[in-house]
Amino acid sequence: MKKTVLCSLSALLSALAAAGEMADLPGGTYRPLYLAADAPLAKVGAFKMDKLPVTNAQFYEFVKKNPQWQRGKLGSKQSDRHYLSHWFKTADGYAPQKADLNKPVVFVSWFAANAYCTAQGKHLPTINQWEFAGQASELKPNGANEKAYRDTILNWYAQGSRNGLREVGRLKPNYWGIHDMHGLIWEWTEDFNSSLLNAGGVDASMFCSGAAAGATDPSNYAAFLRYGFRTSLQSKFSVHNLGFRCAQ
Repeated sequence: MKKTVLCSLSALLSALAAAGEMADLPGGTYRPLYLAADAPLAKVGAFKMDKLPVTNAQFYEFVKKNPQWQRGKLGSKQSDRHYLSHWFKTADGYAPQKADLNKPVVFVSWFAANAYCTAQGKHLPTINQWEFAGQASELKPNGANEKAYRDTILNWYAQGSRNGLREVGRLKPNYWGIHDMHGLIWEWTEDFNSSLLNAGGVDASMFCSGAAAGATDPSNYAAFLRYGFRTSLQSKFSVHNLGFRCAQ
C-alpha cells in the first residue's frame, strides 16, 4: 500500500514539475473568424500564456486546496452532472487516475476553469489572446497560409477524439513555444457577458476556442465547426474534450 502511494506521489510531482511555465507574447494583430480578407485587424496587447493546458495533476492540487470545487460540491448553476466524471472515488472525495495525471483536465465547467486561473493569479485567455497565440505555426507567428499547418488542423477534426486524450506537451511547440493549441482538446476562453453570467445564461458571442485556422476561406470547415461548438455551450457544461489553460 505504501509503495503504491509513493509511486502515485512521484507521478504527481513529476507531472506538476513540467507545468506552469508561461510564454511571453508581444501582442499584435489578427483577423477574427468570418471576417472578409480586407476587414480591419483586431489588436492584441502583450500577454503571457501557459505553455501547456492545465493537467489533471494541477487541477487536483487546486481542488485539494479549494474543496468547494470538488465533484459533488458545486451547485447546478456552476456545473452539470458530468463535472469531473472521469475521476474516481476516494476516501476524501475524488481524484484522477495515475495514468491521467499529465493529461489535460477535462469535464470542467467555465466556472471551475475561471476559479482555477484566478487562484493562480491569472485569468482565462480572451478570445483575441487565444486566437493570436493559436494562429502561430511551428515556424511563423501566423501560419494560416502554410499547407502543413492547415492540414494538421483539418486532420485533427477529421479524426475526432477516437484515439483518446494524450499527455500534454507531446506535440511540437508553436512559434511562441506553446504546446497543444491544436490537436488535443478544445479550450475555454474568458469572454462572457457578466450580466448574462449572473443570470445563469450565456453570451451569444464566441467564448470557447478550439483548433482551426481563420475562416476567411469559406472552404475551411474546421473554423465553422469550432464556431458551432462555441455557440452550443453553456458556462456550466462539462465536456469530455474541453479543458483550458491560463493567461496573464
